[in-house]
Amino acid sequence: MLRVAYDGTDYCGWQVQPGVLTIEGVLNEQLSRLLGENITVTGASRTDSGVHSLGNVAVFDTETRIPPEKISYALNARLPDDIVVQESREVSPDFHPRHCDSTKTYEYRILNREFPLPSMRRDSFFFHRRLDVEAMARAAGYLVGTHDFASFCAAHAQVLTTVRTVYACEVAPAGELIVIRVKGAGFLYNMVRIIAGTLIEVGTHARRPEDLPDILAACDRSAAGPTAPAHGLTMVGIEFGTSQPC
Repeated sequence: MLRVAYDGTDYCGWQVQPGVLTIEGVLNEQLSRLLGENITVTGASRTDSGVHSLGNVAVFDTETRIPPEKISYALNARLPDDIVVQESREVSPDFHPRHCDSTKTYEYRILNREFPLPSMRRDSFFFHRRLDVEAMARAAGYLVGTHDFASFCAAHAQVLTTVRTVYACEVAPAGELIVIRVKGAGFLYNMVRIIAGTLIEVGTHARRPEDLPDILAACDRSAAGPTAPAHGLTMVGIEFGTSQPC
């Protein structure tokens, strides 16, 4: 198992796609060269183009004799600077990161000041109008629990159900940053970015916190706010149901 951190700015998301640069594609290529085998990794989350991660999880099968904990060191020597394996270890052969009970945490970072800062341009969404953080936090509270999140799902997404469980949704200032932190069992396509776009509208008083239950009840993508830009979103990490992954 690998825990992989990456700056997604220059990549077309996690999942392999023909003719474009992806995180999964780079991992497959460099692992195959390192281990002398045809390696295909399976990721826990298929993050979108431009989205970052502090610890996405990936697994693969190998016949190598390299100790599992040493693969991270050898692989990092081959990877570009914007992809770094934080940990490598052996897991049970039947472990599949998308089929196990897990909790995923995402953060959406908003730089809320008069002018942008070049050093934050890659991982924070600059928004110059002053946002009402207290109103955003009240609105976020309505999203906690098990709901039909169809209003917060990209149109035409192919899923069996749009019901999801959100364990926590918090909005807090961190200096000139406003951080939206969402923890849940799983997320719909663009769900966290649509939540962020909707909470930004609450922060500008274009919507009220009390509008959130009606937005949920509508089960209609047009009822919610815009999809916030991808570069403000970071997958913080994934926790599995037991200390030893299933």
